[in-house]
Amino acid sequence: MRLLLDAHLSGRVVGRHFRERGHDVLALDEHRNLEGLDDPEVLELATKEGRILLTHNVKDFPDILRDWADEGREHTGCILLVGIQLAQFGQLIRSIEVALANAPAQQDWRNRSLFVGRR
Repeated sequence: MRLLLDAHLSGRVVGRHFRERGHDVLALDEHRNLEGLDDPEVLELATKEGRILLTHNVKDFPDILRDWADEGREHTGCILLVGIQLAQFGQLIRSIEVALANAPAQQDWRNRSLFVGRR
């Protein structure tokens, strides 16, 4: 799968885990030139690159995704992580793995948004 980790998710830990399992991961925290992107720009980048966005930002992204749907704009998928602390790497990873296993093809994520919590 092609994944984009939002800036607050650790590329060093979470990104490495998924890379070791064969996923193509872009982690914003690993690229200084991508620091400071606005949330809509993050979703645009994920879409442009055909990546599923993984984010812990449940404050802003539901509204952005709703706006995109209202405008008829398509995206390549979004997993919103809820109720898991950012430092709980094992829990974050397990929750993401379950979500990806339930929709195992990249195209399954087209215009799909999923809230994922503790597993």
